[in-house]
Amino acid sequence: MSDRVFLDTNILIYAFDRTDPAKHATARRLVEETVADGTFTISLQVLQEFYSVCTRKLDLRLRKEKAAVIVAEFLHHRVVEPNSGMLLKAVDLSRTSMISLYDAMIVVAAASAACPTLFTEDLSAGSSLAGVRVVNPFLPPPQLTPKGPSHA
Repeated sequence: MSDRVFLDTNILIYAFDRTDPAKHATARRLVEETVADGTFTISLQVLQEFYSVCTRKLDLRLRKEKAAVIVAEFLHHRVVEPNSGMLLKAVDLSRTSMISLYDAMIVVAAASAACPTLFTEDLSAGSSLAGVRVVNPFLPPPQLTPKGPSHA
C-alpha cells in the first residue's frame, strides 16, 4: 500500500478479538501491514470506541490497563483529532447520506487525513462518501464477470 488508509474501530477490535478467526487474521494482517508501511491512520474517536468496547463487551474484555497500553501505542501513529469544522461536515454528510453522525465523523476524519480508502464493515462496501472509498476487508474480493464486478 502506498496511499494512507483509514481503519475504523471494528478493524482494530477484530485485530484483538479471536472470536472469529477469519476476521481476526484479516484485521490483524491489515493493522500490521499498514503500521509497517506507514499508511495506518485512525482518529481519536476510533481509539475511544476501541477502549470502550475492549474493556466491557463480548469475550474480548481486556483489562483496562492492557487496553490503555494499546491505546497509547496507537497514539504513536497518525491520529486525526476532530475539530468544529469536521463536526459540521459530518452533520451535513449524515443528513445527506443517511448515515449515523458517528459513521459520518469517521468518513470526514478519513477525508481530512487525505485517506482515499476507509476500511470498515459498518458502511456499504464499494460506496464513496466525501471522496473516500469504503472497503470491507472481510468480504471476498469482487469476481470479474463479462457484466462487470460481482461478489460470488
